[in-house]
Amino acid sequence: MNKVFSFMAGAICGALVGGVTALLLTPSSGNDLREQAVARWEAARQQAEEARAQTRQQLETEFEQMKTGVQ
Repeated sequence: MNKVFSFMAGAICGALVGGVTALLLTPSSGNDLREQAVARWEAARQQAEEARAQTRQQLETEFEQMKTGVQ
């Protein structure tokens, strides 16, 4: 348990240091950076949603085929 806690503490500290460093060294303003981050997040979320819908459709089709015995 102690190893897990140490790892998590190190990961969190590393993420904080990396985030602060990136913010300090970035050439964009804070507003521009936030807008870019939101746009990237939305694009990633939409891609994940599309992949989920496609996988769900594929699995539902396979399930129906299994129920009817069609291969």
